[in-house]
Amino acid sequence: MKKLLMTTVLAASTLFVVTTGANASPMTHSAASSSMQHKSGMKSHFSQLNLTADQEAKIKAIMQEKYGAQQGKRGDYKAERAQMQQQMQTLTDSKTLNTATVNRLADQQAAKTKQRFIDRVQTQHAISQVLTTEQRAKMAQLKTERQAKGRQHWESRKTNAK
Repeated sequence: MKKLLMTTVLAASTLFVVTTGANASPMTHSAASSSMQHKSGMKSHFSQLNLTADQEAKIKAIMQEKYGAQQGKRGDYKAERAQMQQQMQTLTDSKTLNTATVNRLADQQAAKTKQRFIDRVQTQHAISQVLTTEQRAKMAQLKTERQAKGRQHWESRKTNAK
């Protein structure tokens, strides 16, 4: 009886350790970095500008106006993307290529890209108008540093891929 009890306890503890070890495997670098990429987002960039409370409130209002309007349209955007992908798949699968349809889809895509660019520049301009001259210079410096860091990241990915 004692031997059976010890065998059962040993088997249960071994099973527990194996199960816990399998479930507690560490996150891979890509999974960890993708979930933490935008942890602080733009807040960290603005925090380095020493904004006044009034400036923070104005920038927050600009961001909410811009992105709050888009939140309600997420479903519409998703449906548009699905429709565009379906049309592209239909074109790809057809025996002959309908260049008129391809041109129409390209024009639609270009118009959306143009509108996103315009919206982004308008938002950046509105935020820039809230900042002082020194803060604008600091924001430009931070942007340059961020871009350099991004280029460095992609260059390292290229060399690691080879």
